[in-house]
Amino acid sequence: MKGSKGYRRGTRKLQVGPRDRGKVKIGRYLHEFNEEDRVAITIDPSYQAIPNPRFQGKTGRIAGKQGRAYYVRIKDGQMQKEVLVAPEHLSLVK
Repeated sequence: MKGSKGYRRGTRKLQVGPRDRGKVKIGRYLHEFNEEDRVAITIDPSYQAIPNPRFQGKTGRIAGKQGRAYYVRIKDGQMQKEVLVAPEHLSLVK
């Protein structure tokens, strides 16, 4: 039988605990970030538009904004990449 090759393949480990289930917290949904803020990409599976799962746990800097989403500049191996991520998948790193 042929295996699934979908975009959310291999994301079973992204399940959240019982205290984090339910609606997206409004504070996290509306959080504003500034240019050059350090952020971590932590995928929230309760929201459908997730970044590519390979970027789970990566940290980077805010490079710009498009609509309500942010470009995060991360280093992937030797390459610099910019990933477009919605704010509910971002958390500040101090």
